[in-house]
Amino acid sequence: MTDPTGTVRSEPCAPGPISRLRSWLTPLPSWWPAALCLLLGVVCGGAYGMLRTPQYTATGYVVVVPGARADSATALGFTQAYGRVATSGAVLRDARVAAGVPAAALRKSVRSATSPDAPVIEITGTDTRAERAADFANAVARALTRNGNESAKSTRVRLVLFAEALTPTAPSSPSAALSAAVGGCAGGLVGGLFQLVRPLGGRRSAISALPAPVQNTSAQNTSAQSAPAPDTPARTTGVREPAGKEMEGAR
Repeated sequence: MTDPTGTVRSEPCAPGPISRLRSWLTPLPSWWPAALCLLLGVVCGGAYGMLRTPQYTATGYVVVVPGARADSATALGFTQAYGRVATSGAVLRDARVAAGVPAAALRKSVRSATSPDAPVIEITGTDTRAERAADFANAVARALTRNGNESAKSTRVRLVLFAEALTPTAPSSPSAALSAAVGGCAGGLVGGLFQLVRPLGGRRSAISALPAPVQNTSAQNTSAQSAPAPDTPARTTGVREPAGKEMEGAR
């Protein structure tokens, strides 16, 4: 902008969004990022626990029993082998009819586990419906038992359905409260890490904003006034001598 005298004057620029955001955040305490991350973690975790479809889990057990000419070590070895093939194609092809789902879907919903010191195979079924989770586990356990007993003469071990999977009464997925607690812990951790990195710039700006140390000039002025100047002769005290001494001095 040019005034009547011809001088060019620059108009002040309007504050941008970043400047306005900084002005809003400046009055907040230094720990606000940690509190914000904690709050966001609790809200997100609770929302995930409430909106997520609950999952149900049912577990059945199959025991490997050694035959007349086999020992417990043989049973343990075949337990590991049968545990690996429990979710394979041959067993799932027999179980999919009883489960009522394709073999690919059954493979995603069933898992098996074994113990190194016990001849027990654990078959676990998972689904969004409690009844189907138990049906999946029982279908695979029965199919594994049938397939294993078909070759009992060569392996000299038998498979027995030790315990069927029962219909679960409560979901195995975490509740909304637990999800909120986990989300809060994660948010607090992220906020704490951010807080550890953030003060580096804040400390430098705070140190640079500190005023320079004030020197004690009053003590220096007092000492300068009390000390006599080196080139100034000492002043006389102004005390006069007695008259007798003045006469003697004159004689």
